[in-house]
Amino acid sequence: MEDSPRLDAVLRPVRAGNAFEETVERLLRAIKLGVVPPGERLPAERELAVRLGISRVTLREAIKYLADAGYLQVRRGRYGGAFVIYREADSEPADLRKAVADMGQGLADALDFRMAVECGAAQVLAAATLSEHQRDTLRRRLADVNGSDPDDYRRLDTAFHLSIAELTGSTLLAGACADARLRIAHLLNAIPILQPNIDHAAVQHRAIVTAILAGDPAAAYHAVAEHLEATAALLRGFLA
Repeated sequence: MEDSPRLDAVLRPVRAGNAFEETVERLLRAIKLGVVPPGERLPAERELAVRLGISRVTLREAIKYLADAGYLQVRRGRYGGAFVIYREADSEPADLRKAVADMGQGLADALDFRMAVECGAAQVLAAATLSEHQRDTLRRRLADVNGSDPDDYRRLDTAFHLSIAELTGSTLLAGACADARLRIAHLLNAIPILQPNIDHAAVQHRAIVTAILAGDPAAAYHAVAEHLEATAALLRGFLA
C-alpha cells in the first residue's frame, strides 16, 4: 500500500504467546482507524506476515475470523485478497452517553494521554531538521484533510494526526498516537461533521503545520493543544 508509515504505526510485530489474538487486534486497529479504508485491500499476505512477525497460518486464521465477524471479505483470484467491508455505524446519543458513562475516569485518562503524546510528537517534529520529502508529506496530509469532503473527513483527519508522529521516525511514538486515537475513535465519530467545525479545524491544522515547518517546538505544542482542547469541548458538548 502507499502509506507504509501509517501501516508501520498500527501493524507492529506481535508477541508469540498471543499471536492470534494480537494479530486480530492489530488488523482491527488498521480497519477502525481507517488506515485501510472500506473497499480497500489489506497488504499482501506475505507482507502482512512479515510486518506482524507471524506465520501465514496464523494470519489466515485471523483474517478468516474477521471475515466471519463482518470486517473483511476474502476474494479469490488474480485480483483477490482481504478487502475491508466494515463501516462505522452512526451511534445514537443514548448509546454514546452510555459509552462515556462506562468509560468513567477512563475518558479523562484517554484525553490526557492523547494530549500528551500528540503534543509531544509535534514538539519533537518541530525540533527536527526535516527533509523536503518530510515537508512535502506534511503539506500533502494537510491539503488532503482540509480539502476533503464530509464522507472522507474522519479518515483523512486521522491520517493527518498520525502523520505528525510518523514523521518523527519513532515507531514507539507513532504507535502511542495510534493507540490514543483508537481509544476515543468511537466518540470522535459521534461528533457531527458540520461545516463551521470543519472550517475551524482547518485553521488549527494549518497553524500546527506552520509551526512545525517553522521549526518552533513551543508553537507546535501550543497549536496541537489548542486543537485537541477544542475537540474535547465538542465531545463534552455533544455527549453531555
